[in-house]
Amino acid sequence: MIEIRNVTRSYGTFKALDDANLAIREGEFFSLLGPSGCGKTTLLRMIAGFDTPTGGSILVDGQPMDGIPANRRPTNMVFQSYAIFPHLNVEQNVAYGLKRMKLEAAEEKRRVEEALAMVSLAGLGKRGATELSGGQRQRVALARALVMRPKVLLLDEPLSALDKKLREQMQVELRRLQKAVGITFILVTHDQYEALAMSDRIAVMFGGKIAQVAAPKEIYQRPVNRQVADFLGGMNFIKAEIVDDAGTSIVVDTLGFGRVRTDKPAAYVKNGSAATIGIRPERLRVLWDDASARHEVAGTVVERHYFGEITHLVVEVPGMDKPLSVTETNDFGADDLPLGAPIRLGYDPDALVAMAD
Repeated sequence: MIEIRNVTRSYGTFKALDDANLAIREGEFFSLLGPSGCGKTTLLRMIAGFDTPTGGSILVDGQPMDGIPANRRPTNMVFQSYAIFPHLNVEQNVAYGLKRMKLEAAEEKRRVEEALAMVSLAGLGKRGATELSGGQRQRVALARALVMRPKVLLLDEPLSALDKKLREQMQVELRRLQKAVGITFILVTHDQYEALAMSDRIAVMFGGKIAQVAAPKEIYQRPVNRQVADFLGGMNFIKAEIVDDAGTSIVVDTLGFGRVRTDKPAAYVKNGSAATIGIRPERLRVLWDDASARHEVAGTVVERHYFGEITHLVVEVPGMDKPLSVTETNDFGADDLPLGAPIRLGYDPDALVAMAD
């Protein structure tokens, strides 16, 4: 549905987007994820037609978008601020874009009611814009975009102004809506958990470049480099030396974990004999009492942070230059472990990820 071919956007000597290549499928919920200033919103605005590439080309449904203004593209955009007209009621806001199509009154009314029903606002058409909650304003903005029946809906951090509980609720609603209407959604967000929860695939961006494109599970469990791994949740990074590099796996000597074998990802870049091994905090599990694991490491609890259903432990391991972060559910008393307590941690070899620095 969307093809980004060698797209660059420069502002003087600064490259906001640097030779981006990307293919987004029809009917896909796709997220552009990265920190502020990484180029994700610039790319979204160029797809929408609000900005123009310095180089490269953008195609929507096979058609080049060169020179085609925003109002003639098969896309529509929901902005971070919602941009609801305060002097219009709900149905007038939703119908605003339809006016230039000069539809029959009955058809316009039918399409507005259909769009409001999609976003669970049926019956609220006469309500004033100033009488709406934040979540309702966001739904009006969605309805106003969907009523135009675009092939692609562009979402520029539409949930960032909502509180945590409503934000999580709207994540579920947006995903349900996308499946119901069946069109391509492209979401810009800096919230990694939002992207992981909602997306079919994610493009992670840094400094105007696309670092990795994959399904959420692949990006989280098999990040291509340390930058991606660190951005998507916590990760323990362990220094290692390569002792065998054959085929699809490598054997490394690590500080604290000893000698281990792990898969070698396609994007792995060898840097002499040095290596970086990563393991997520939740993939380290506390071994209680006489429990054992084929692979384990021993250490001492030096910090403990309680988060309700989980406790975050910081564990010093002899031979390691940095302590390990461990996330444990509170079923067995992780929240009661005293500082200074000896602890054993089990792990599976497939939890260890080799990555490029």
